[in-house]
Amino acid sequence: MHAVANTATVPAARSVRPSEMVIPTVDTGMPRRRLASLPTTFVDPELTQLRAMGARTDETEGELRDEYTEGNIRLQNIIEGDLESGVVMCLRFSSDGSLLAAGFSNGLIKIYSAEECQCLHALCCDDRMSVTSIRFCPSLHAQTPEKGHLLLATYASGHVRVWHYTSGTCLVSIDELRQKKDTSSSAFNVTGDKFVTVGADPQIFVYDSETRKRTNVLEATSFQRLMSDCTDKMDGHRFRVYAVQFHPNDPNVFVSGGWDNTVQFWDVRERHAFRRLYGPHICGDALDIDPNYFHILTGSWHTDTPLQIWDFGTGEKIKDVPQDQMFGSLLYCAQWVGRESIACGGSLRNMAKLIDRGTLKTIGHLVNLPKGVYAMDNDHRDPQPVISAAASNKIYLLKQVD
Repeated sequence: MHAVANTATVPAARSVRPSEMVIPTVDTGMPRRRLASLPTTFVDPELTQLRAMGARTDETEGELRDEYTEGNIRLQNIIEGDLESGVVMCLRFSSDGSLLAAGFSNGLIKIYSAEECQCLHALCCDDRMSVTSIRFCPSLHAQTPEKGHLLLATYASGHVRVWHYTSGTCLVSIDELRQKKDTSSSAFNVTGDKFVTVGADPQIFVYDSETRKRTNVLEATSFQRLMSDCTDKMDGHRFRVYAVQFHPNDPNVFVSGGWDNTVQFWDVRERHAFRRLYGPHICGDALDIDPNYFHILTGSWHTDTPLQIWDFGTGEKIKDVPQDQMFGSLLYCAQWVGRESIACGGSLRNMAKLIDRGTLKTIGHLVNLPKGVYAMDNDHRDPQPVISAAASNKIYLLKQVD
């Protein structure tokens, strides 16, 4: 029998990211653009205040930044978070691309104007545990302001919270009572009437969006959870789940991936997975479904073929995206960008890059970032979407150019 969610606050330790390696810069012969040449860098008011007070900001006056871009990608702006907020752990554009929400490692959520890069709203809870995912709630049936302007956030404390972000009010706080506390990610279905959450244990929780009540718990059968050598017969996860994504057209079907090297296919009405594919070792928001061709994109935290493309209908692999020898990375995040590109980011090279879908070649990258790229998103505006990538306390806004 499964535990019923309640609103009690349960402290939990924040999950630790794998350590990162730094590799010397390799000369590719492509034009290199130092970020110091960017005309305007937008900085949070809190950081400006800290500098005015003489607080240490780990920056040397007049020092040239190490980060740079190469290829067909341009840096438009940088949003620099204040030091107290910690590392940016997740990013999400609103459905119309006008807002960009960022979740930080100290539990703070900031919502920025995507055009002006100014902070419009800040949401803070008491437990100060890391924000692990953010989703703007679909407003398909919103008839009043109270039902619009909603945001769903998950936390390393095992909580799921619904915020009315224009007023800064937390409307609902759910303690999922997971055995290992941490809730890693969430996703809404295409109709917006259901959402699912995943976390540090293998169970997946299904909720009704209107009532915010749990309607189902999805998991592997008890026998399969105990069988460590039968990956081809798994009907659910065995270990931590980091990513979840609904089918673009089917409101009941979604996929999930994590540490057990499988991507599982689920129906919210059934308790066990109905299909699985084996291989991807997913450690972040690195699972996406192309709405045009229904191809699954997976990004893995390993050196061999970390980026792969799969067929949703069969679960068969379509192709491996070749690892870039000079700008390879262990991936935390990956997603489709329009019809023609793939964006991904991670550690090892501490980089974000854009890949042409047709040639599978890297066409632009942002490298030598202060930390690994833990979060990315794009605004889904054709023909050239804006891509956001986060490293340390900075958010980089990028755009593909010809």
